[in-house]
Amino acid sequence: MINKEQNFASAIIYVHNAENRVESFLKTIIDVMETNFHHSEIICVNDASTDGSLVEIKKVSSLASCTSLSVINMSYFHGLEMAMNAGINLSIGDFVFEFDNTCLDFEPKIIMDIYQRALEGYDIVSASARRKEKATSRLFYKAFERYTDLSYKMSTESFRVLSRRVLNRVDSMNKTIPYRKIVYASCGLKTDNIKYNVVNQHGCSQDSKEKSYRISLAIDSLILFTEVGYSFAKAMTILMMCMSIAMVSYSIFIYITAHPVAGWTTTILFLSVAFFGLFGILTIVIKYLQIMIDLIFKRKQYTFENIEKLTK
Repeated sequence: MINKEQNFASAIIYVHNAENRVESFLKTIIDVMETNFHHSEIICVNDASTDGSLVEIKKVSSLASCTSLSVINMSYFHGLEMAMNAGINLSIGDFVFEFDNTCLDFEPKIIMDIYQRALEGYDIVSASARRKEKATSRLFYKAFERYTDLSYKMSTESFRVLSRRVLNRVDSMNKTIPYRKIVYASCGLKTDNIKYNVVNQHGCSQDSKEKSYRISLAIDSLILFTEVGYSFAKAMTILMMCMSIAMVSYSIFIYITAHPVAGWTTTILFLSVAFFGLFGILTIVIKYLQIMIDLIFKRKQYTFENIEKLTK
């Protein structure tokens, strides 16, 4: 007989047009929760699915005997991040499992593996498939590593478990969370990642709306959480300033050595100096915008990994 965990566990599942796989996925989660936890809840976030996903969820709900099962039906398509935030706000568990999709490409035991790892002192434990990452994903994570000061190594994650301490700290750090993974990585608590072998990939594709959303999210996250925008603007400013200086030198050289059309030299000088100043001003403005983003979205307070009491 399995000794059930006393901690209250919440499982938040993102659902969008997944009628062909949500039934098997939800059955697996229900089985894991009821087998391993005395008290648990499952929250399905139905992000404006246009297929039969909600019908499938309701059909499976009768299988949950000890686990509370709820569905949040979003008013319109919000995308993964906003939808999962709704589920997190409703959850009450000591530990919260986040399933960003309903792709059951892992053995169910992996769910408890990451939970047991969390009990060893890790507040965030994620699970990632052992598969070759897409080129776009590798480029995205390399940009994050290059233009942020996070020591956390970003990778594609299938699901994760969070302690309540993580959620409390993230909530105190920032009420607006446009990209949860980055906020979790910057909260300062201990993290770990477990790799698993892929067992099934059938029916794990995303629809066009979800793919478009994730591309937009990646671009927005690079702008909000990294120095990519400012670095690009600074590089372009230096380039244009160098070109302006070159044009000033060229116009003076032509004025001295040749006989340019009347007004040509002054026009070129004016445009060169004007562009030099314009790009200088734009750099300052972009820097101010970067500071505002830092204060709003990347607002940092002191963070600590843990506290050790050395004396009684």
